Amino acid sequence: MGIDFEEKAFYDILKSLAVKYDFEYPEDKLIVLAQAVKGVVDDKDRYTDWSRRNDIKAELKVDLIILLAEHDYPPVDRDEVYQENFKKYG
Repeated sequence: MGIDFEEKAFYDILKSLAVKYDFEYPEDKLIVLAQAVKGVVDDKDRYTDWSRRNDIKAELKVDLIILLAEHDYPPVDRDEVYQENFKKYG
């Protein structure tokens, strides 16, 4: 696939959401999106206490929402995709 272990983890999450919510997303774009997600997360990871700081977590959440929108993911208007997963991971 040409991606590293962490990118593959994000790829798997994005792919599983596409399957769960029954929408198609091109494989090549999914790989690019997974790499971009890793870049956003890595940017916030530079703060040693990022997981305990609400301001950094909020910034990460906004950055991910913007990134997903820029990549047209999900390609259908499915609010439950965002709601369920940001409650779980946000």
